[in-house]
Amino acid sequence: MAKVALYNMEGAKTGDMEVSDAIFAAEVNETVLHQVVVNYLANQRQGTQSTKTRTEVRGGGIKPWRQKGTGRARQGSIRAPQWTGGGVALGPKPRSYRFSVNKQVKRLALRSALSAKYADYKVFVIDELKLDEIKTAKIVNLLKGLEVNTKALIVTDLADENVYKSARNIKGVSVTPSAKMEGGEHKAGAINVYDILSHDALILSKEAVANIEEVLA
Repeated sequence: MAKVALYNMEGAKTGDMEVSDAIFAAEVNETVLHQVVVNYLANQRQGTQSTKTRTEVRGGGIKPWRQKGTGRARQGSIRAPQWTGGGVALGPKPRSYRFSVNKQVKRLALRSALSAKYADYKVFVIDELKLDEIKTAKIVNLLKGLEVNTKALIVTDLADENVYKSARNIKGVSVTPSAKMEGGEHKAGAINVYDILSHDALILSKEAVANIEEVLA
């Protein structure tokens, strides 16, 4: 099985831990990664942009001049698209950009994203990622101990308010839970392919690794 190093909250190595080859050492499928990232970004779009057509612009009810005899091109309304202040032709209207992706495809993409980080030696596992109080300095010390000076994604077991609030003021650092509980069982949580790929380092708690392996098994 694949192995990752275990660290404590000071960033010092305390041992090694075996992880699933099927999840952390799988073949990276770039096509699936692209499909899932596009799906994620599309689903984040609000789709609230809107322009007014010639029927929605105020005014312009009267014909600006008679049809013939003026030597000018015929016009029906000053609110036609070619007029300043007129309506917009073929402009955007509110719409939904959402589309669905097969669940198996999402699972494959998540395995590929985790495997890509593992292959780049960017996966760090903390034996006990817990804070008794909100303390940003402890997260800063952890990052220094791990020698992580770039964007980092910290993945906790379940939602942890102390860890989240301790890390939210650190530039480039994000916190997300690995899973959520439903009916006493772990279900896929907030962790997603886009967050993993958009951060350079992936810092997981020991319990988070177990959750991910359980969900993706």
